[in-house]
Amino acid sequence: MEDKQQLAGELVTKSFTWTIKNVSKATTQKHYSEVFLVGDWKWRILVYLKGNNVEQLSMYLEVVDASDLPYLWTRYAQFSLTVVNQLSSNMSITKETKHKFNASESDWGFTSFMPLSDFFDGEQFVCNDKCVIEAKVAVRKVDIKNLGDQGTDSSAPRESEHSSVDSVQFPLSLPVTTRTSEQVQANVKSEQVLAFPDAPSSGEVCIKPTDVPVNPSLVKGHEEVPPTPAGKLMDFRGLGNIEKAFVPLLEEVCLWHPSLIECQKKRSRTYIEWAFTALGRVLHFLKTTKVRDMTPDTCEHVQLLWEELETFKFDLGWLEPYVQAALDVKKLVERAGIVKKQREDVDALEIEVKRLRARLAVAEVDLEVAKRDLAKVEKGFGDTDMNRKLGYGRH
Repeated sequence: MEDKQQLAGELVTKSFTWTIKNVSKATTQKHYSEVFLVGDWKWRILVYLKGNNVEQLSMYLEVVDASDLPYLWTRYAQFSLTVVNQLSSNMSITKETKHKFNASESDWGFTSFMPLSDFFDGEQFVCNDKCVIEAKVAVRKVDIKNLGDQGTDSSAPRESEHSSVDSVQFPLSLPVTTRTSEQVQANVKSEQVLAFPDAPSSGEVCIKPTDVPVNPSLVKGHEEVPPTPAGKLMDFRGLGNIEKAFVPLLEEVCLWHPSLIECQKKRSRTYIEWAFTALGRVLHFLKTTKVRDMTPDTCEHVQLLWEELETFKFDLGWLEPYVQAALDVKKLVERAGIVKKQREDVDALEIEVKRLRARLAVAEVDLEVAKRDLAKVEKGFGDTDMNRKLGYGRH
């Protein structure tokens, strides 16, 4: 197993070589390579040596531990997969593609990479019962400028230090567009990819705030929704003190959506702190929450966070599709709950049926024993004249 990594322009590129031994003795359908890193992302190769329901060698690139990644994560990758010709390397077979990986498509590749007959023919691709697979993977290198770094605590980690590659899973930098609800739903999936625009959109619209500030005690769920997380406060662009964990997220979205600040400039410092804290809570939730953590209580929590945020009159057209996608998970969770309950009911009924069948089997045995005992007692009894035995009926 060998790997080689280099930085090429905006892409971090890595080559990985995987040798599969004992090919002829393989009994499992799926074969996974060791995990390898491209930047800070974990990948592996998935191979079907006997084909994925086709008479072809099937090969894919897969994101490792996809279920553990934050909700709405995405990764863009350009990659090639190669089956090495071990007798003549220039006759190796290579296929290239690119894909935007996400929770619903965490692996991508080629179901029909090459015919199995060609793969196993001779010793070109399977030599000494070994085959060699190579992958070359390139992912985006994203440098997010954090305007809030100035004046921050030097001991706090910079957002860019967490990962130099696609460090933001949630696409905070999408431009504002006007779409119908049908278009929003249709485009949610395609927009779950971190954008790389040259400049922010000029089509942003600022919704003017009302003249009367909102009393936080009247905001639904304001008291019920705790700060997430509860930590140190730090100054946010001189507008107010905000949770430290929220500031990098707020800096990024304000960079791409200046209207967020423009809408609040005439507000009081306290109101601005409430507003950007509410926005920070939603952004932090979407960035850190994993799909597997979406319970009914979690869905209710994000609903409260969103309703609270809406009271501050930001233009949130760019954010709404992603919040809605998170809320849609509630339906899946509810359906999963119903399925689980029905499965438990079925399991309980099956156990009861087995118990009753066991009792019936015992009862049937008892019945057969009783029948045999009865037959013994009745043997010859039916032909006996009781009156004659007892002396009745004599004259």
